[in-house]
Amino acid sequence: MTITLNPDVLRHVVDVHCHPTDAGEVSQLEMDKLEITICAMSSMKSDQQRVAALAQANPDKVIPCFGRTLSTESKGSYHPWFSHLIRLESTTSKEEHYRKLLLHDTAQTKLEEHTQIFNRLLPTLPDPIPLSEVLDELRSNLTMHPGAMVGEVGLDRVFRMPYDYFAEKRQLTPFTIPLEHQLAILEAQVDVAVELKRNVSIHSVKSQQATLDLLRKLAQRHGDDWYRISIDMHSCGFSPETWRDTEKAFSNVFVSLSTVINHKHSSLTRLIDMCSPDRILAESDYNNVEMCTPQVLQIIELIAEVKGWRIEEEWVEELEEAKWGAVRRLAENWKRFKKGGHPPPTRTLSKRARKKQLLDSSSEAGSSQGGDGAP
Repeated sequence: MTITLNPDVLRHVVDVHCHPTDAGEVSQLEMDKLEITICAMSSMKSDQQRVAALAQANPDKVIPCFGRTLSTESKGSYHPWFSHLIRLESTTSKEEHYRKLLLHDTAQTKLEEHTQIFNRLLPTLPDPIPLSEVLDELRSNLTMHPGAMVGEVGLDRVFRMPYDYFAEKRQLTPFTIPLEHQLAILEAQVDVAVELKRNVSIHSVKSQQATLDLLRKLAQRHGDDWYRISIDMHSCGFSPETWRDTEKAFSNVFVSLSTVINHKHSSLTRLIDMCSPDRILAESDYNNVEMCTPQVLQIIELIAEVKGWRIEEEWVEELEEAKWGAVRRLAENWKRFKKGGHPPPTRTLSKRARKKQLLDSSSEAGSSQGGDGAP
């Protein structure tokens, strides 16, 4: 049974990842009833405008996140499920683009069957959009909305393309999207996030190592600029041990959890237990704004239970940290996530590097003494 919170406590709850406009327009009456803050992810071309409008009409309740998960016309930032809509090579034709992606690793024994499926699917697919256009529009959307995030973007190794995403009963094709293609698009979008100092919500399914390798690559490329932004591993499916190592390696990476996704993971309570108290966030990942509050309260209740945190019955403005409850702790985590500007991790020098540093310092000191005319 979901907990019930005092309205003064409830207004400090943040749902860091949800899709309230996926099902269409959200009424102002529904928004007036909403007592929490939500990070609203956009997911299709028309939806992008709905999210922007929702945030403009409810600036105190909605943080817009520009990332389209599906659309035959979509541009912006892309969920990995629909990254096949983007082309990396400007010279390829529509058929060449999709043939290269969808028949990329077809076994010879399946080639005839998969080619028939491909020929059936191709006419339903749109002309692929150049990555450069996607990035230009992403920059434009983020610039128009200074508080917006990049999301939902990421990697997914198990998703299979449906014939029709909107069908009541989706029939799946055998096609997956090559990880290399997804990585190129994700990397480019996160580069824009670093450029504009925007936080990112990342989807990672069965892609732990690839995700971590990319984070290391980005940290090396951007240096201290990397730590100016925050990364949320949305509905994180990392193992507890992988998350522990991720925390240590990246001071700007947070984990957010939902009951709708994470309840499937047998290691959920261990993940919560292993996660540092100041790196955990709560989300609903729901596509109905009326369900965001009860869903996010479910995961808050579980987090509090595992961490041994009390849940506040009232809100006290000035309170020492030792007396914080679950809602305040998560609210403070959100503030740190939103603000960014994390300290880079301390780099430990090897013995050889320390010796070289010492020799270099001694050499510089000797040169300086000689230059001063010392005997």
